[in-house]
Amino acid sequence: MKEEKEQSEARLKVLLTNLGFGESPRWHANRLWFANWGTQQIVAVGVDGKHEVIIEVPTTLPYCFDWLPDGRLLIVSGPENLVLCMQPDRSLVTHADLKSISAAGWNEIVVDGRGDAYVNGGALALVKGDGSVQEVAADFAFPNGMAITPDNGTLIVAESHARRLTAFEIEADGNLKNRRVWADLGDGVPDGICIDTENAVWYADVPNKRCVRVREGGEVCQVVNVDRGCFACMLGGTDRKSLFIVAATWLGFPRMSEALQARTGQVLMTRVDVPGAGWP
Repeated sequence: MKEEKEQSEARLKVLLTNLGFGESPRWHANRLWFANWGTQQIVAVGVDGKHEVIIEVPTTLPYCFDWLPDGRLLIVSGPENLVLCMQPDRSLVTHADLKSISAAGWNEIVVDGRGDAYVNGGALALVKGDGSVQEVAADFAFPNGMAITPDNGTLIVAESHARRLTAFEIEADGNLKNRRVWADLGDGVPDGICIDTENAVWYADVPNKRCVRVREGGEVCQVVNVDRGCFACMLGGTDRKSLFIVAATWLGFPRMSEALQARTGQVLMTRVDVPGAGWP
């Protein structure tokens, strides 16, 4: 294993503070968009720190979002088992109902370049552009962040409780095959993830307070240490070489409400060498 490249807190720029838990960061239209759990908001922020609330989602948590290729914003209302679609006036309509697959709640979404949306939670669902749904995988150990390679060929799922990244080949119709362990992460606990142009994955790690860049097989290439739990990360900026991190103090599941009310959440940014690619 190569020597890890460490990066200290001193090189991190703070873009926003006083957040709940940031989740689902996405680089879109020259801004970072993220879900601000605890407020029901989806927020967009520029690299200058200027930000706006795009919409408040009528749910609790979890909720997440991503865009279809035609520009429509899909929002997963996790407790309600629904995928919503934001209209031009920022109202919400139901795009898909996931209860036929699982009513246990849904956690994360990623949309590939063909418009197929994958949503995980009680199972892994494929949501087509017309709103039809089908189960394409199951039996995950707390599925979390997801990313898709630029060729639309591979879906990678973070399994937090198994401490691994799991990959599937994506077939032309959106179905999945050839499930495999993409990387065992040792003591790493992956949450949100993103991919770069070298097909390495950055994963955010809440208990270890860091973001880690790994290659397939588990080789650690770089570590960015933070002073609080890292919930998700995203490569963005005009050259896609800015690593955005949403981080907050984590007190454990029994004290989640207390942690959300403390508003320790931040959006952080640091520069990296390899640009982002794929989806989200």
